[in-house]
Amino acid sequence: MQSRTPPLRAGRPRSAAADTAILAATRAALVELGWSKLTLGDVATRAGVAKTTLYRRWAGKNELVVDAVAELFDELRLPDLGSLAADIEGVVLQFAAILARPEAKSGLMAVVAESTRDDALRERIRGSIVERQKRLVLEGRTRAQERGELPPETDPAEAARTADLIFDIVAGAVVHRTLVSAEPADEEWVRSFTGVLLLGLGSASQVPPAAP
Repeated sequence: MQSRTPPLRAGRPRSAAADTAILAATRAALVELGWSKLTLGDVATRAGVAKTTLYRRWAGKNELVVDAVAELFDELRLPDLGSLAADIEGVVLQFAAILARPEAKSGLMAVVAESTRDDALRERIRGSIVERQKRLVLEGRTRAQERGELPPETDPAEAARTADLIFDIVAGAVVHRTLVSAEPADEEWVRSFTGVLLLGLGSASQVPPAAP
């Protein structure tokens, strides 16, 4: 009788519950210890997993912190408050509130600083945080166009560049305000910032596309 070749054994599946516990433990450690004192061993103990479990998932502390902080920004939602101005104010206030959290503040500032000499880490920040949150700009622009508050785009490439610029302006302003200047991004500041942003959007809609 011909022997049957035993099937290849699949690798151990990644546990979503373990990932959730590890990322939550990382944020707790950031609150209590800060980035500089956080260790993978401490995170593993808090999460109730083996240290090797962390190394199978993340190359090191920086990558782990990026993913833990990225989950916070995934909580952002664009509210539908009836106007583009109100929607912007709503999401910017959420963004500022997240940045005010100690785990976001210490984690984000640390990994951004580390990324200045680590191209792979910079790409991870871009992919895990920046690119994932650009959805808010696209959603808000589409909604404003449906309301007639913004004109539709005729050039997809130009529309993509504009979306990138809007994201950079909003994220840059709020991060600088809360983390660099250490000033409150309260309702008054957010209202003023939104007014300036909308002036720019109105002007941009009147500017003809650049010549090829």
